[in-house]
Amino acid sequence: MRRGLLLLLLLLAACAPQLRGVEPGRIPGPYTWAPQPAPMEWWYVSAYLPQAKLAFHWAFFRAYAPRGSKVFGLSARQVYPYPLIAAHLAVTDLSRGRLTFSERDDFRDPNARVRVAGDPLTLVFDDWKLWQQGDAFRLVAGPLDLWLVPLKPPVVHPPGYSGTAETGRMYYVSYTRLALYGKVEGRRVQGFAWMDHQWGEQLAGRRVGWDWFGLHLSDWSELMLYRVRDLDGRVRAVHASLVLPSGEVRKLEDVRMVPRAYWTSPHSGYRYAVAWDVFAKGLSLRLDPLRKDQELRTESTRVAYWEGPFEGGGERDGHAVRAHGMGEFVGGPWPPR
Repeated sequence: MRRGLLLLLLLLAACAPQLRGVEPGRIPGPYTWAPQPAPMEWWYVSAYLPQAKLAFHWAFFRAYAPRGSKVFGLSARQVYPYPLIAAHLAVTDLSRGRLTFSERDDFRDPNARVRVAGDPLTLVFDDWKLWQQGDAFRLVAGPLDLWLVPLKPPVVHPPGYSGTAETGRMYYVSYTRLALYGKVEGRRVQGFAWMDHQWGEQLAGRRVGWDWFGLHLSDWSELMLYRVRDLDGRVRAVHASLVLPSGEVRKLEDVRMVPRAYWTSPHSGYRYAVAWDVFAKGLSLRLDPLRKDQELRTESTRVAYWEGPFEGGGERDGHAVRAHGMGEFVGGPWPPR
């Protein structure tokens, strides 16, 4: 009996994944889009389409059991050495004042058809799919049937990761401007999209929160803003990068993200900053949401977060600019009903 138990533990230990967090001295290249051996990883595609008055958010998550967690006294990663796969899809129809959200995970649906592969990038959860075709990407998921064509090469956001040693870090690469065309809810659309890949050891929504923007500016540059908070709400890090029309990425200095208005969810009770003034060296922007009631309360990842379209304007290097894109603000844990 004891020998059998010992053998089982050895087999489980052999199957346990060898995962790595972020090493600040080892920064990946911008074309790192294949799956990585990280405790937490996600891919994200979002777009605000002003002409169609539509916005969407699609995310694909892969996460292993947190380090140190136990099941019957054993390491959770040894008992279940496989990642949890989850996917989120939210569509905002501004003309109808409506947000629709759906989600999936292979913990509650162990028979789901899931595939995660690189070279070319392929993410599949049943009939929700993102895959690479040549230099472009196809996204087919529920009401989304889209082509995404990069107009600039991908970038590594300086300093190469977000967060701190205390909050956990995530490597961070993006396609900040992709031409988008296809259909959303059967309507033909075109515009610009944003696509992210992040991986590391940060447990978003459970041990850390953030306030994030991915914005397209009217001068053909893009702005990423990311404010990391601990569980007490204290800001631990602020990151901002500007991708120039040439595709060159620059770290912005003296960055400040100042909340200007808040919205409290009647469902979760979380209070979200939903209007912002943003300042950095050579940059000032005022950003406002197109709709305030944009909270997603997830059972697959057990986190409540706000996701929605923004517009705004201000100045960059002395010239007037307009901005539009998506904002994401993490509220905190959300237990399923």
